[in-house]
Amino acid sequence: MPNSSSISDFLLLAFTDTRQLQLLLFCLFLAIYLAALLGNGLISTAVACDHHLHTPMDFFLLNLALLDLGCISTTLPKAMANALWDTTTITYSGCAAQVFFFLFFISAEYSHLTIVSYDCYVAICKPLHYGTLVDSRACATMAAAA
Repeated sequence: MPNSSSISDFLLLAFTDTRQLQLLLFCLFLAIYLAALLGNGLISTAVACDHHLHTPMDFFLLNLALLDLGCISTTLPKAMANALWDTTTITYSGCAAQVFFFLFFISAEYSHLTIVSYDCYVAICKPLHYGTLVDSRACATMAAAA
């Protein structure tokens, strides 16, 4: 007789077993998520709308805000849903997708932070060459590479 068992769901360990604390955690996660959405949305809106904020540093700040939105949006909604509906499972494909997107956004964020440090280095150490080393084409190339 062949073994026909397969893994379709993973069990998640809950933060707490008390329902009131789960609802409190949901409210805390919701507040953190809304604060991140509001903060990064304001940064994105300010950089996109204000003509004075179209410098390379602001372009990288916009990219970091969007990557942060992606990073927090991969894990927190599932955690909030689990706390609200008292569930403790996640599908195998859902877990794989969360891990993939989380690692993608984290690695892209680290790459962008490296690019921001290079931008600061050029601005401080080579201020006369800054306009030629970090132009809009170089910014787009570095952002795409990250």
